[in-house]
Amino acid sequence: MINVIWLRSFCQLVEIGHFTRTAKRLHMTQSGVSQHISKLEEQLGLALLDRQGRQFSLTDAGERLYAEARVIIESLSNLEQRVGEDPAYEGEVRVMSPGSVGLKLYGHLLDLQERSKLVIDYRFAPNADVEDAIANRDIDIGLMTQSSMLAELDCQAIAEEALLLLTPATFSEPSWNDLITLGFIDHPDGAYHAASLLAVNYSEFQHSNLFTKKGFSNQISLILEPVCRGLGFTVLPAHAVAAFPRPELIKTHRLSHPVSETIYLGVRRDKPIAKRVTTVINEIKKWL
Repeated sequence: MINVIWLRSFCQLVEIGHFTRTAKRLHMTQSGVSQHISKLEEQLGLALLDRQGRQFSLTDAGERLYAEARVIIESLSNLEQRVGEDPAYEGEVRVMSPGSVGLKLYGHLLDLQERSKLVIDYRFAPNADVEDAIANRDIDIGLMTQSSMLAELDCQAIAEEALLLLTPATFSEPSWNDLITLGFIDHPDGAYHAASLLAVNYSEFQHSNLFTKKGFSNQISLILEPVCRGLGFTVLPAHAVAAFPRPELIKTHRLSHPVSETIYLGVRRDKPIAKRVTTVINEIKKWL
């Protein structure tokens, strides 16, 4: 493999046309430049310069090498620059969060992408999958509603999200018997959310299994569809409720003892945060 340093010296010599000035440009001695050229010629087994005293011209092999080498040297220079750059508004940023948080953030992050050169890769997933993705370096930013105990993760509480009781629009203040009669629309976090909110507001609550299950959906944007049709009630985080396109068909109940989930922002503790990731983190904090 041709030594890139020798190749750079050769290209500089061809462009400057003088050994002494080339040595000065490269902060070398003249003999050092001559040695680089000699080593190139020895490696290639070809004469690159036709020397005439203190002057020289390129041989045919020298002409061909220069034509190829200048492209390589320029490409390497650009590579060094690109690697060293850390633009704040350019490049891909990978984000993962539970569904409700994603419904709140995704549109805002797309707005950010429209006015920059950022590319937003957003995945919806439960807390455990988000935690694993951060630990495995599959994502740059993870949002969770539970803090991680993994040593390699740095988790910061950045917001609170209220849990809300949702019924069909015809219910004003649902009693315990109303909820029993309605039945429960379940979802992946249904039992946890129901226990968190209902246990402190209804003395009769013991477990979500007390309610007849009237449906299930693992799509965050569809959980309220059966509720608006009068098929049951559910408990959801506020951002998911705010994203529902037909709020007039459901009733949101803020109970006497409000309950909120803490939203945590997680990143790898040992990975420097790129400026583009910091840009997205600041946008996330702004909207949450």
